[in-house]
Amino acid sequence: MTAQRQTGCVIAAPHSGAGKTLITLGLLRALNCLGFAVDSAKVGPDYIDPAFHALAAGKPCINIDSWAMGDELVHGLAASLERPFIIEGVMGLFDGADDGTGSTADIAALLNLPVILVVDSQAQSWSAAALLHGFKTFRKDVHLAGVIFNRVASDRHAAILTKAASQSDVPVLGCLPRDENLTMPSRHLGLVQAQEQTGIQPLIERAADCVSDHIDLTHFQSLFQPFKKFDGQTNPLPPLGQRIAIARDDAFSFAYHHMLDGWRRAGAEIVPFSPLANEAPDGSADAVFLPGGYPELHAGLLSENTQFMDGLHACSNHALIYGECGGFMVLGEQLIDAQGIAHKMAGLLPVETSFEKRKLQLGYRRLIHNSPLPWPQRLRGHEFHYSTLTKSLDGAPLFQASNAKAEPLAAMGLCQNRIMGSYAHVIAPDWSAPS
Repeated sequence: MTAQRQTGCVIAAPHSGAGKTLITLGLLRALNCLGFAVDSAKVGPDYIDPAFHALAAGKPCINIDSWAMGDELVHGLAASLERPFIIEGVMGLFDGADDGTGSTADIAALLNLPVILVVDSQAQSWSAAALLHGFKTFRKDVHLAGVIFNRVASDRHAAILTKAASQSDVPVLGCLPRDENLTMPSRHLGLVQAQEQTGIQPLIERAADCVSDHIDLTHFQSLFQPFKKFDGQTNPLPPLGQRIAIARDDAFSFAYHHMLDGWRRAGAEIVPFSPLANEAPDGSADAVFLPGGYPELHAGLLSENTQFMDGLHACSNHALIYGECGGFMVLGEQLIDAQGIAHKMAGLLPVETSFEKRKLQLGYRRLIHNSPLPWPQRLRGHEFHYSTLTKSLDGAPLFQASNAKAEPLAAMGLCQNRIMGSYAHVIAPDWSAPS
């Protein structure tokens, strides 16, 4: 079935830290202010950047991830966007999973969309010609349609960069000057969350003004290219229940829009509650979902919020309770914070987690389960945390796990009857598994 055509482009960079997130936010806000309303998407499993996109564009941002989702779901999610869209890439243009797939370039090729490269030029000039030549010619199925030079020192520097780009026949859309006020605070899992930054709207406005002053937005709009929609699957994971209580606040903010939206479209009722505000999950819910987030920053308050904790225990008598990463930590017996202070948690799973000695665990995960989760047996997700499991009593692991290259890893999480959790963030069914 052929549907209407949609247009878009991809914002990428040679490496992380080039400034593509702030430039994307500026473009989203500036274009919307001009009346060219745009939606947005983020490549990869990132939870934090999409929240900034939503503020800048005025609509939720979706994640698209060709490693975790597969072609059909990526197409379906892109086709669900109602307006022309900007996709912000992840890391460098050709960087992806350990098995070499899942890059921003893969998304651009799959959707046949042009790439705009953001180049941090503060430490280079004529070398930009070689960099652009390499990125333009590295893959024949990826179209480099233009470049935005960021952190440019002067008009003279901009003139050199423009001349260098002309040698690789890559159009220069703009040269953004270095601005120490255009920065975003970060911490151990990435940028400080959008809802925690009181000055985020003025920062987005400043980015939009910079973009409007230094990027040819008419030229930029002309680069948007259509892709052909088809009926891809957009709600791949069945809802956890018919009435799902979901923790939603600064401590539990890592839930994918495509997942929650899919549950709603499948007929489930979503009932949010705030553990930080000492709210209990809805007592009539048949499922409770504790997403990941930053419970380690609020462990003392969570420990004292007896209405929340008592409500969890009450729900455990009749509801499926599922926690991911931070949610898994809160389901445990205690959480040790960065100062070594132990805080009592829900005690619904016999585990103890600690943030005192940080150890990074990061990567895509292939997951297999035989639990009450109403999901396919084989799943794909990712793991990204600094806390460690310091105590885990005997129990059935929730997942058998392997990495992106299908190399076996230690089992993950625990499952006790209908209470379960792990450090894994589940994204979608394993599209490569036999049907």
